[in-house]
Amino acid sequence: MDLRSELLKSIWYGFTALDLEKSGKVSKSQLKVLSHNLCTVLCIPHDPVALEEHFRDDDDGPVSSQGYMPYLNKYILDKVEDGCFKKENVDELCWTLTAKKNYRPDRSSSSVLPEKDAFRLWCLFNFLSEDKYPLVMVPDEVEYLLKKTCMAMSIDLNCVELEDFITQESVQQSGFTVWVFLEMMNSGKITRAVDKEITSMAIEEVYREIVGDVLKEGYLWKKGQLRRNWKERWFTLWPSHLAYYTGEDRKDCQGNIALDANCCVEVLPDRDGKRCMFCLKTLSKSYEMSASDTKQRQEWTAAIQTAIRLQVEGKSSLHKDLKIKRREQREQREKRLLAKEEEGERLRALQEEREHKLAELELLKEAQRQAQALLEQDEQRRRQQHQQLQQALEVQLREAEEARASMQVEMALKEEEAERQRKRIQELEELQKRLEEALQQEIKARLDEEAHRYAQAGLLAEEEDKMKALMALQEEQEDYILKTQREKQELRQEMETKSRDLDEAQRQLEEVRANRHRVDQDVVAAQRKLRQASTNVKHWNVQMNRLMRPIGPGEKRPSGGGSFSSFQIPTQRDPGLRLRQRSDDESKENVDSSAACEGERRLSQASNGDMETL
Repeated sequence: MDLRSELLKSIWYGFTALDLEKSGKVSKSQLKVLSHNLCTVLCIPHDPVALEEHFRDDDDGPVSSQGYMPYLNKYILDKVEDGCFKKENVDELCWTLTAKKNYRPDRSSSSVLPEKDAFRLWCLFNFLSEDKYPLVMVPDEVEYLLKKTCMAMSIDLNCVELEDFITQESVQQSGFTVWVFLEMMNSGKITRAVDKEITSMAIEEVYREIVGDVLKEGYLWKKGQLRRNWKERWFTLWPSHLAYYTGEDRKDCQGNIALDANCCVEVLPDRDGKRCMFCLKTLSKSYEMSASDTKQRQEWTAAIQTAIRLQVEGKSSLHKDLKIKRREQREQREKRLLAKEEEGERLRALQEEREHKLAELELLKEAQRQAQALLEQDEQRRRQQHQQLQQALEVQLREAEEARASMQVEMALKEEEAERQRKRIQELEELQKRLEEALQQEIKARLDEEAHRYAQAGLLAEEEDKMKALMALQEEQEDYILKTQREKQELRQEMETKSRDLDEAQRQLEEVRANRHRVDQDVVAAQRKLRQASTNVKHWNVQMNRLMRPIGPGEKRPSGGGSFSSFQIPTQRDPGLRLRQRSDDESKENVDSSAACEGERRLSQASNGDMETL
């Protein structure tokens, strides 16, 4: 069930609430207000002027020419972006519209649910209802929802009351609508006088689990990533991520762990004073957690594995998947019932055919009895004829002794004829026996043929089922092979990308090494120039000191305030000299060169002064 189908279910209630006459038509002014509110809650940018143009009182607008459903799909639902709005706001808008018209509980009853619980049950009904309009929920889904709610309240479902409610005439005619469902919940027969707070908490828990896709919630101890200390957090698990908060109110979110096909969960042994530990591993981090007992750890690990399985299968909701599976099971069950009915019809047809064949067999037996009676009548008639013939012969013997010879011949002839008649009778009796045996063999052969036909039909059905299973397994294998090939191709592309990145890094490293080698050569050259400059300065200092010595006796040396007394040449061993970067070396070379030039100038001046003194 996609997002458009979910939104259409809620909007259908809002539209039918505006249809006061139940004629399927709503005024354009009401549809304009509904469209504006839908654009607002769906965070769709819309132009009020264009909205006025769409719902003008003429036959030119898109609503007048096409109807509201195409307008809703084109101008509103096609612009909806998943994640940019809260579906609960859409549900609240549609619930507000439809509850004013259709939801009228008996406020004086103590078992009436609060408005918020009724809204959540309405959302649950929309989620589990069939994708057919008007929206109804099959009894199996009603029983599933009530079992979840009663399980959350820690009570057993009263199936007798549910059966009585389902078998009502109004429910059988119009189906299990949401208003019938809310009426059943407000009657208190299902909750059986359970406290309203417990009922509200149970409905909220089922609402968050089914509509909010919350797989599990509860407190767990979590080990920190930096400080490595244990803190108790409230964890909420969705199919796409696992979030943890400071408390049950879920106001202060401390972290969010994204789940994908690369995640896995492992059970850890007890350590650090913690028991019932398990670890959730992602591609970047591993999260260690501790449950209160073994049962909670088993439930959490199973829930996380379910979320990871949904990510692997590309599914976004567990209960949407379960709803589809339950619907498929119902369809298969209905198909089996139809197959059983067809099998019963076929068996009845075979029974009728068998009875028809038995009737034919009885007719054959009756015909056989009639033939036997006819044979007996013929035999009796022949016997009577034979007696009459003997009497006639005796009379003839008494009357005519002279014709004895001729009569004996005639008697011999008659005896031969009688013998032939007896042989004929025996042959007829043997033929009758063979006919009876052939009839029995034919009946047995037909029964064997029917048994072989039944066996052959069973083998054909079994062969067809196995062929379907084999085709399904072959399709699954092909899908898995395609998926494996895609994963291999992605891994190969990722390895090529990483190889290119590694080559680029090696090239940059070689450039850095070359630059460093050039810098080292520059530093060595600068040091060589510095040593040469220092040597030159020492040489000129020696020459200058030699030229500045007094020449004649009685002549005083220049005072310490001269220009050459404060001149100091830094040597290579001077600790104040430091080699820094290349720019500093070049500046030092310039300074040394200038110092050398200054020394040469002063030496020339001193030599000129000495020459003048001489």
